[in-house]
Amino acid sequence: IIDIADNGCGIKPDLMDKIFMPFFTSKKEGSGIGLSLSRQIMQMHKGALSVKSKPGEGTVFTLSF
Repeated sequence: IIDIADNGCGIKPDLMDKIFMPFFTSKKEGSGIGLSLSRQIMQMHKGALSVKSKPGEGTVFTLSF
């Protein structure tokens, strides 16, 4: 298990179920393929990519191999 954490602004609850969708982005310059592709690669290798976030506190992405 690898956890990648930040102490940024967090992800809004209404966006949590969308962030792994292909081409979804909340950034002006984003393409929306990074998280979707990362999750697909993990699943192809029998792993998982998950996220937990609290607005105002930060986000943790967990890679389970």
